[in-house]
Amino acid sequence: MSSVLFTNIRPHDLLVVDGRIADPATARENTVTVDGKGALALPSPVDAHIHPDKTTWGQPWLSRAHAETLMDLIEGDVRARAEMSASVAERAGALMDAAVARGTRAWRAHVDVAPVYGLANVHGVREAAQARKDLLDVQIVAFPQLGLLTRPGTADLMERSLAEGADVIGGLDPIGIDGDLDGHLDVLFGIAERTGAPIDIHLHDGGEQGMAQVKEIARRAGGHSVTISHAFCLGEGTAESRAMDDLLARSGVALATCALGADPVLPVGPLTRAGVLLAAGSDGVRDPWTPFGDGDMIARAHLLAYRTDARTDEELAACYAVAAHGGAALLGLERVELQVGDPADFVLVQGGSVSEVVVDRPVPLFVVRGGVVIAQDGRLLERSLR
Repeated sequence: MSSVLFTNIRPHDLLVVDGRIADPATARENTVTVDGKGALALPSPVDAHIHPDKTTWGQPWLSRAHAETLMDLIEGDVRARAEMSASVAERAGALMDAAVARGTRAWRAHVDVAPVYGLANVHGVREAAQARKDLLDVQIVAFPQLGLLTRPGTADLMERSLAEGADVIGGLDPIGIDGDLDGHLDVLFGIAERTGAPIDIHLHDGGEQGMAQVKEIARRAGGHSVTISHAFCLGEGTAESRAMDDLLARSGVALATCALGADPVLPVGPLTRAGVLLAAGSDGVRDPWTPFGDGDMIARAHLLAYRTDARTDEELAACYAVAAHGGAALLGLERVELQVGDPADFVLVQGGSVSEVVVDRPVPLFVVRGGVVIAQDGRLLERSLR
């Protein structure tokens, strides 16, 4: 049985036995000791929304064309990816390594499925994830980026993907992209009924059009695991958007936000107080859509706090909780409270409190997975050193 004692850390020393936190009083004679250098222990964060098949991480700089609309971005993405020389597995794997070194515990990875791609993107991301299964848990969403109903053959590919590496069925703006709310949702919920797969729907549409889609998704959600990603209409701050909080809580529909540039951001306080499961993610990272992003979920908690005008310690800590506990719950992972019996998945960072960490965005001194130090000072350790 492996036994490691992390000392000189706050709020208290942590003994890990066989990957779980144990009572420090039970430490054995052969226990290995790791000096935490006075760092603060926090649960490892989860990236609940990322697009690794698109990334150019580790590759030469990609210059992006100006885009006015969502369709401009989608079409530019297809053109840019046709010119990429590195494989999906190579690019996604490089981003996985960077994310793990910054403390990320798990990903929900949205991966494009379309006739032009087949299932190559799913296979590539799964290949990269399998090579790093001791470092990162990865859920793959089969995502119809180019349209579901408007691209014949996509629905069949999405259902097939569940037997070839995908875990979740994705959707995209049933009205804004496909122009058919009921038709789009009929396909998604039909696949979910046949396979038991969860559903995760990108919803960029704002205003009344976006609200109508949220209401219909919530109405259909009973008995299914359903997430709405982005949900910009719910971040617009209208009376109607806040009236949706209780509906979402009752229906069990979860939300994922990425605190993106100029787009509306979901309000952490009102949603979590209403009982809505809220998670956070990176979205695109150095891809044809955006030059920004780094896969660092401590930095993403900072962005979420900044965009939602968090000021008090409670508000700042709530943003980290969205990244850590919200993401874990969305992906079905065990919650980490650094208590006896919890999985030993945590980061050790310099900072006086979680609120200070959210503001300062420190690089973890140590990243610990299952009680094993897998990264130090922002760099993955060689397997022989773990």
